[in-house]
Amino acid sequence: MKTLALTGSIGMGKSTVAQMFAARGIPVFDADAAVRRLQGPGGRLVPNIEKRFPGTTRDGSVDREALAAAVLGKPEELAALEAIVHPAVHHERTRFIVENGDAPALLFDIPLLFETGGDTVFDQVIVVTAPAEVQRQRVLARPGMTAEKLDHILARQMPDADKRARADHVIDTSISLAETERQVEAILAGLGLGVGA
Repeated sequence: MKTLALTGSIGMGKSTVAQMFAARGIPVFDADAAVRRLQGPGGRLVPNIEKRFPGTTRDGSVDREALAAAVLGKPEELAALEAIVHPAVHHERTRFIVENGDAPALLFDIPLLFETGGDTVFDQVIVVTAPAEVQRQRVLARPGMTAEKLDHILARQMPDADKRARADHVIDTSISLAETERQVEAILAGLGLGVGA
């Protein structure tokens, strides 16, 4: 089994590219989706987060805006949150690997792959990229996003150029979806995983 990590800065098109891999039969582990489940209604991290960050949960789930406000620009608070979240995500990832043990490859969508030093455990790293102006336009179109929030997020993320330099494969998402899909197919073919859509 080959393990593939998919990463890239915010707004680069990771989710779209992950769906393209999934459509070609590659099981995808979405780290952000796992976090949303763990922090959502009845999620097992909700009590721990409320205990450490009082007032950041409501109706049995994490209030993402309140939690973001509690940690934004506060490295010690962010580290405390990561100490709660990261082990739980690792557990979810291990379960995903066991459940998909017979797949020829697994794709792990991990936004902060390089920032957390997680890139060394994968066979191949795929970086999704787009020009900075395209990225900014995409992110600022999201509900609740502001230029200030985006700047804080980008400050935590490794520059796109550095990610591309460390990648085994780079996928440009500033082009058409069909061209992006051809890049995905070329990577799979190169890895001997030319599975049909």
